[in-house]
Amino acid sequence: MRLFIAIEFDEPTKTNITDVQRKLETFGRGRFTHQENLHLTLAFLGEVPPARVAAVRRAMDRTAVEPMTLVFDRTGRFRRDGGDIWWIGLAKNQKLSDLQQELTKHLLEEDFALEKRPFTPHITLARQVRLTTQPAQRDLLPEPFEAKVDGITLMLSERINGRLTYTPQYRKKRAD
Repeated sequence: MRLFIAIEFDEPTKTNITDVQRKLETFGRGRFTHQENLHLTLAFLGEVPPARVAAVRRAMDRTAVEPMTLVFDRTGRFRRDGGDIWWIGLAKNQKLSDLQQELTKHLLEEDFALEKRPFTPHITLARQVRLTTQPAQRDLLPEPFEAKVDGITLMLSERINGRLTYTPQYRKKRAD
């Protein structure tokens, strides 16, 4: 099972993100993330045997999840030879950083091997992007917008009928 832990967004937030995608599409072409797949990855686990899912759930259950407001405030890209990856980024958020660090700690305690790269919170808008014109920041995101979140989700990543699909496997909401 190919798994990752993410923050899911409500439909209004996904609509705001797809508005940015539509603006990006006017400047070129690429493989745009489907609206239902928009998420913020906290930890990528990769291939995990089904017997290890309980360990992932334990790590999630030990992680404190506090309600928070995320602010989407910029766009950018990771340069790639086959076309760039474009993303929408978040303003610095200490609650988000603490959540990701605590989750990582608990996953490591359960013997999961995680990426060593620093956590850079972003949502992928599109891959293999080739632009005909370079947009200015205000062309894509004229004003920041917010999203309220209060949970984390274990997601299964798989191809179904040739389409990348993310299916929730377990959700951990904030403690009441």
